[in-house]
Amino acid sequence: QVKLVEFGGGWVQPGGTRALSCEASGFSLNTYAMGWFRQVPGKEREGVICINPDNRTFSKDSVKGRFTATRDNANNFVYLQMHRLEFEDTAVYYCARMIGNCEDRRVDPYSWGPGTQVTVSS
Repeated sequence: QVKLVEFGGGWVQPGGTRALSCEASGFSLNTYAMGWFRQVPGKEREGVICINPDNRTFSKDSVKGRFTATRDNANNFVYLQMHRLEFEDTAVYYCARMIGNCEDRRVDPYSWGPGTQVTVSS
């Protein structure tokens, strides 16, 4: 059974840094693209950054140069490092398994984790 659990959310000041982790179980992480998404109340969930099995990443324009995704296939973790956080980055962050590569933009709908809240506030 595919299971993803996100860790690391919390409060951070504008301009600060936060690192999120996503622990995967029930499948072999090394063959899957993995995406990070976020959602705020009243808005649709949006893709933030995606990492292919070959470690190529694809980012939303607003986070390019600030957010980095990495993966540890041996230990079944995916990470999201967020720098220079802005108020607009406040959201619940989710990881999800992709169907195909990041470029296909297809999310396995049964893979969503519970999410972790990141709040950027002074």
